Amino acid sequence: MTQSTKSPARTFPLAGRSVNRMGYGAMQLAGPGVFGPPKDRAQAVAVLREALALGVNHIDTSDFYGPHVTNQIIREALHPYPADLTLVTKVGAVRDDKGAWLPALEPADIERAVHDNLRNLGLDVLDIVNLRIMGDIHQPSEGPIERQMEALATLRQRGLVRHIGISNATAKQIADAGRFAPIVCVQNHYNLVNRADDALIDTLAAQGIAYVPFFPLGGFTPIQSSALSALAQSLDTTPMTVALAWLLHRAPNILLIPGTSSLAHLRENMQAETLELSEDVLAQLDAIGKKSN
Repeated sequence: MTQSTKSPARTFPLAGRSVNRMGYGAMQLAGPGVFGPPKDRAQAVAVLREALALGVNHIDTSDFYGPHVTNQIIREALHPYPADLTLVTKVGAVRDDKGAWLPALEPADIERAVHDNLRNLGLDVLDIVNLRIMGDIHQPSEGPIERQMEALATLRQRGLVRHIGISNATAKQIADAGRFAPIVCVQNHYNLVNRADDALIDTLAAQGIAYVPFFPLGGFTPIQSSALSALAQSLDTTPMTVALAWLLHRAPNILLIPGTSSLAHLRENMQAETLELSEDVLAQLDAIGKKSN
């Protein structure tokens, strides 16, 4: 197969910094169902340290992972933080005593969540806070966000938050949010077979706004495709590495945050950063996505 003559850019500007497009999502460092402590805390610490050793300087987290557990592990593993590390957290939900995800979108909830993130990460100010919209937990749905954005903008003015992003949002909500503060990133569900945000990604790229897909490998059920597996075999790599590499080729503003609690899977994911995909392979991957939508 003909090799691509142009490799994807390795970095993208985020909140005034140049971040490596291969980042890390910390959600899976908590226990099963993102609830409670991990089975092996030392392994979780090792994964975080290895991520930074492999070049990661963008970590996505939230204090409702665990809750509190993931941020506390990040602090144990990495504090004091490297100057070039961008920690992105999110607010908008809490967990009940059985681990259910509950909306927490009142202004007082948002302020409390910001302080929880600050305390458990050991920070005086948060780099970026995403407002996680909870109308439909699985996909964006229209609804007002003015009160929540006003609360976050106030916390930004008070110096507790440097930058604001938004998660699980529609194009209208992103535009509405921008009236309160500059939006530096959008975090929505998107991957090879979930392409609903194609047009939005291109619009944000033109505006210089980062797009950070959550569940970039399909979520708790990984992407399964015989065509994807065949392509990966032809490239002597894994289907998940190819799926991540496709995202890096898809648009220059896409920042990846695949999560794992395994050192082996972390290293496998990071190989996507250097995997070149030919035009033929990219066309075949696009076709897989179109068949699934």
